[in-house]
Amino acid sequence: MENYIVFGILSIPVILVSRRTLFDFRSHGFYRLFSWECIIWLLVSNYTFWFVNPFGIRQVISWIFLVISLYLLIAGVWLLRKTGKPKDTRNEKSLFRFEKTSELVDRGIFSYIRHPLYSSLLFLTWGIFLKNTSVVVFIVALLSSIFLYITALFDEKECIAFFGPKYAEYKKRSKMFIPFII
Repeated sequence: MENYIVFGILSIPVILVSRRTLFDFRSHGFYRLFSWECIIWLLVSNYTFWFVNPFGIRQVISWIFLVISLYLLIAGVWLLRKTGKPKDTRNEKSLFRFEKTSELVDRGIFSYIRHPLYSSLLFLTWGIFLKNTSVVVFIVALLSSIFLYITALFDEKECIAFFGPKYAEYKKRSKMFIPFII
């Protein structure tokens, strides 16, 4: 019962942050909300297992995924803020300020992957999953991954609409989530 309460409490700020896209099925933020909700469920389900058997192979891989997740988050946000030239003149209400870039960011981590922030969430999802695996937790992690993939697809449509052929060319020379792989 306490897991449901904690899940509900943690969901409130996520829903408030996502309120602008809550009913906009054409926005990447709509699908991102569901991924965030899955990640919250994973956290609530697995938080008691974070330091159990700290040197077990699953735990070690989990921590590697979590560190990669943190790196991708920091590198992605830093580059968006530094080189993306966020502008309030971009009128898309569904975007956070740092997402309102007026310049295509295609250097640093972005030269390898188009979505380091979503990639960060993928690594977070599977890092949390590995803390304590079960069928239900696997299904939730898989759902989170599917929602992140859909989020990236909708985000790319929005980027093509804003940046045009420049973004289409960028897609050809970069991967979606993991350098050199996918």
